Amino acid sequence: MPTTLIRAGRAFTPTSEISDAGILIRDGVIEAIGPRSGLSLPAGATEISAADKTAIPGFIDIHIHGAGGRDVMEANGDALAVVARRVAEFGTTSLLATTVTADPDNTCRAAAGISLYITQQHAAKESRAEVLGIHFEGPFISKARPGVHPVEWIQSPSADLLNRLLQAAEGKARLITIAPEVLGAAPCMDTARKAGLVVSVGHTDANYEQTRFAIAHGARSATHTYNAMRPFTHRDPGVIGAVLTSPEINAELIADGVHVEEGAMKLLLKAKGSERVILVSDGLSATGMPDGKYMLGGFEVTVTNGVCRNAAGILAGSTLTLDRALRNIVNLGVPLPDAVRMLTLNPASLLGIEFKKGALRAGADADVLLLDQALRVTDVWARGLPVH
Repeated sequence: MPTTLIRAGRAFTPTSEISDAGILIRDGVIEAIGPRSGLSLPAGATEISAADKTAIPGFIDIHIHGAGGRDVMEANGDALAVVARRVAEFGTTSLLATTVTADPDNTCRAAAGISLYITQQHAAKESRAEVLGIHFEGPFISKARPGVHPVEWIQSPSADLLNRLLQAAEGKARLITIAPEVLGAAPCMDTARKAGLVVSVGHTDANYEQTRFAIAHGARSATHTYNAMRPFTHRDPGVIGAVLTSPEINAELIADGVHVEEGAMKLLLKAKGSERVILVSDGLSATGMPDGKYMLGGFEVTVTNGVCRNAAGILAGSTLTLDRALRNIVNLGVPLPDAVRMLTLNPASLLGIEFKKGALRAGADADVLLLDQALRVTDVWARGLPVH
């Protein structure tokens, strides 16, 4: 693997800004970062000059179902490699392969296939996004707030079924979405947390008190905040009120301008601050593809003008890429370093990998993006390898 020194006009780590920055990459890891004047070019290394660009960490997407015409629940090496290659073109260098509610046998099959892919993904030495683990979105969600998840496969929270899923995932499960008000949710959440998973509240009709109970029992994220949730009112603040007022919980946000209106996004950003918002894509197989018909798990969705809906007209994920989410949030008035944090350090911290991912620091994986002045991704390195 070649040794590379990237010289950028500035770098956001994202907690600090470095002017005339140098980032030295060796063997897929950031060996050093700081002002270019303080770094020496090793013998045989290549220097890339990008004085008009901004360097930031690669994006981490903790909620994505597919891209490039393929769905993660196909759960084979070819499909997952296509997803990982396609999203890397838009700056996503790490992701959680996210399942959709399905027949439990099918979900277990998918988990096993994703787990196998994760084990083998670096053998090809190909530059693409790294699949960090599995996000189980369902089946322990509310039948009152299913979104497009098939109601017939929604299950009551069960330690037995959760253990089946965890066994199939072979230690690769990282996050699970649970509706905290459903009978059996609390012990299921405890089992998930003991297994090392992050618990996220979502697809839920929970009231304020039920959500606060879940947070007290360790829930640390909210799945696509506002969407597939009990609505907020002044006499019934519900799950949204609890998420907005609880500093210990992170809030996923699909910032495509379709799932959440501008005013609601601004409210979330104001309430949670830059350290507790995580921008996600909720992207489907249609991501990076033209309008048409695509699959989400076992059912078909139609994409028109980039918006995904099922046969009943319900929003079904998105075609959002995280570079576009970055620009959308900055256009709302969020400072660029804060917006970068929502796509990098925040998801890494939620997963407990902030020293390896989500930051430009010595010893971290060399997941690096260059942005032009319009905040478009021009160059991507995934674990030190350039993405073409």
